[in-house]
Amino acid sequence: MNTFFKAVAALLLSLTLAAPAMAEDARYGKQKVVYHINYDGGPESKAYRGAMRNIQNHINAVGAENMEIKVVLHGNGLGLLKTARENEGLQTAVASLKGQNVGFQVCNNTLKGRKISYSDDLYDVWEDDIIPSGVAELSRLQQMGYTYIKP
Repeated sequence: MNTFFKAVAALLLSLTLAAPAMAEDARYGKQKVVYHINYDGGPESKAYRGAMRNIQNHINAVGAENMEIKVVLHGNGLGLLKTARENEGLQTAVASLKGQNVGFQVCNNTLKGRKISYSDDLYDVWEDDIIPSGVAELSRLQQMGYTYIKP
C-alpha cells in the first residue's frame, strides 16, 4: 500500500509542476499571425532588431508548436534582409526565427520597382519566399484568419 501512495503523490506532484505550462497553452491556444514590416530600421537597425525580439517573445509566450507566423516585408521593410547581409546580429535573429518555422515573405513589386536582386542583395531569401504583392498578401492572410501585427 505504501508504494501506491508514493505513486499517487508523485503523480500529483508532476501535475502540479506541469500546471503553469498547461495554463499558458490554455490561455493562448494555437495562433496564426502575420507581422508587417515596411519601414526603415533606423540607425543601428534598432527598429528591425526590436521587431525580431517581438516575434521571438511572442513565440516564447505561446510556444513554437502553437504558432504559425509569417513576416511580410515590402517597401523599406526589405532593408531588414538587406542589412542582415552584413549584420551578424540580424542574421542570427532571422536564422533563429526561420529555425522556428517563421516564414519571411518578400514583395516582388518592391524587388522589381527598386531593382533589388533577392539572391544577391538580401539575406537568405529564396524563390519560394517571393510573393507577388506585400499588401495583397497581408489582406489574403487576414482573410485566412491570421492576426495582423505591426511591430
